[in-house]
This record gives sequence, structure tokens and C-alpha cells, in this order.
Amino acid sequence: MVAMAGRTTRETQVGATREAILTAAERLFAEHGVHSVSNRRIGEAAGQGNTAAVGYHFGTKTELVRAIARRHNGPIEENRARLIARTGDSTELRDWVSCLVRPTTEHLDSLGSPTWYARFIAQVLADPALHRITVEESLTSPAMRLLLERLRCFMPDLPSAVTDERHAMARNLIVHMCVERERALADAVPTPRATWHDVATGLIDAIVGLWQAPVTGSSGGTATGADSPTG
Repeated sequence: MVAMAGRTTRETQVGATREAILTAAERLFAEHGVHSVSNRRIGEAAGQGNTAAVGYHFGTKTELVRAIARRHNGPIEENRARLIARTGDSTELRDWVSCLVRPTTEHLDSLGSPTWYARFIAQVLADPALHRITVEESLTSPAMRLLLERLRCFMPDLPSAVTDERHAMARNLIVHMCVERERALADAVPTPRATWHDVATGLIDAIVGLWQAPVTGSSGGTATGADSPTG
């Protein structure tokens, strides 16, 4: 019993230390960039006297970034699965774009203020090597894979390269509009939209328009179907 209690206490302490490191790293990465922040600085911000604590618990900085992403991906995935289930067999593009946007804005809303997640993701996406982590983590999501399949059904004639490009545009639009609001809330600056729900509504409006935009060829005409440009 004593040994079991000791293990439980140790596991609780380890869990608390890991959470403190993740919180400190997310904030510092969001504010200063991933490669501008040392493990020592993260450890100090997390209240760890041992300068090797970050490396001990997470190994490389890449794995630390992955752990921060996974910390948020779980709740976002739950939000997305719930919204997809509610959307059912809808044939409205807007309903499916909502499943793309609202999981993130709902998650940010649930965190209170200030938050750093959107700014953290923006820093990661700007780094070629770390960018791959967010893509990999996203593609392991069953709900996201299902959502991407449904979205493709609305524009079957779009070349795959254009579809991928518009997914990237939508992702960047979501991230950077969330960054704008997150930063404004942290700095107590007035925001154009009163709530995260309203931010999502504006994003959905814009992304539906983006998704339905014509594909223009290099000659200035509009290409469709098999004749559309692929790059």
C-alpha cells in the first residue's frame, strides 16, 4: 500500500511537471518563436530548478512541439466529431465548412483568456520542419479525414492541386484570424467581432466563398474540369 501510494504521488508530480512545462513552452513559443527559446528558459518559466527537466520529460524540442499540439488536438477532435455527427447528411457546403472552423474557435473560447494556442500554431506553421508535425497530427484525425472527404464532394471538378491549395488557404485564414483575436484579447484591445462564435461565422462566410471561387488559367480565362490548371 505504501509503495502504491508512493507511485501514485510520483506519477502525480510527473504529470504536474509535464503540464507546467507544456504551458510555459506554449506561451514562450507563441511570443518569441520556437527556436528563440531555450530549454533552460522553458524550465525556469515552468518553475523547474533542474535545467535538464525539459529534455528529461520530452526529449527533443520537436517532441515538445508535438506534445503541445496533441494537448489541444484532443479537445478539438472531440469538437469536430460532435459537429460532424450533428451535420449528418447535410448537402450544404456551409455546414461542412462550419465543421472545419468551429472546432478550433470553440476550443479557444473554452480556454478563457489569455490563450497562446493560435499564436503557437502560427509560429509552428512558419517553420518548414515543424510545419510537417501539424500536418501529420491533423491527418491522423479520423474526423478531419472524413471532413476533407466531404468537402471534396462539393467541388468534384476541382483539380487536386487546387483543392489542396484551397485547404491550405483555409487553414491559414483560420489560424491567422484566430491569432488576431487571441492577441487582441491578451492585450485588452477591442475586437471587430464580439465573440469567438461570431469570429467563426465570419470565417465560414469567407471560406465558403473561397471554396466556390472559379479557377482562373494563366491566360486569364476560367478553367473548369479536366482543363483546369494543376499547379
